[in-house]
Amino acid sequence: MANLRNKKSSSVYTFVFSLFPLLFSVSHSTSIHDVLVSRGLPAGLLPKEVKSYTLAEDGSLEVLLDGPCLTKYENRVFFDSVVRANLTYGSLIGVVGLTQEELFLWLPVKDIIVDDPKSGLILFDIGVAHKQLSLSLFEEPPHCKPQGKPFSFPIFSSSETENLFIKERMLKNEGRKEKGLEAVR
Repeated sequence: MANLRNKKSSSVYTFVFSLFPLLFSVSHSTSIHDVLVSRGLPAGLLPKEVKSYTLAEDGSLEVLLDGPCLTKYENRVFFDSVVRANLTYGSLIGVVGLTQEELFLWLPVKDIIVDDPKSGLILFDIGVAHKQLSLSLFEEPPHCKPQGKPFSFPIFSSSETENLFIKERMLKNEGRKEKGLEAVR
């Protein structure tokens, strides 16, 4: 009877301890940059300032940065403190927390895809267009400068940052109208 009880408690302990990786965040021995390369993407898609990341079995990726920051590839790119996407081989789909400057507008990057690594191109889906860039721009993780208060720009995304910048722009435009400085279109 005691032997049977020991086997049952041993099975329970084994089961509980097998759940630990699912219940607790485990520090990764592999950097996110190495993970990107192992999934057919360039290491430089994310900045050096990655604090930690979580990659679920279903491919859901959450990357935590030291804070919001700005860097440049071909154009300027803004990273929120948290960047999320679904990581599959050769792509980051449904990206949230990454915006790219295009013609004085900041547009959300929705997907990042490397269809054919031999082509040397990477595709950025920014909603209104698809932009192809050279993979060589993303070979090394860039240094990302903290986004400070003096640097203000409109970001059109689905984040709280968008609402703050839009409100700021609207208030500035109202002030211009009162002073008779409204642009003629």
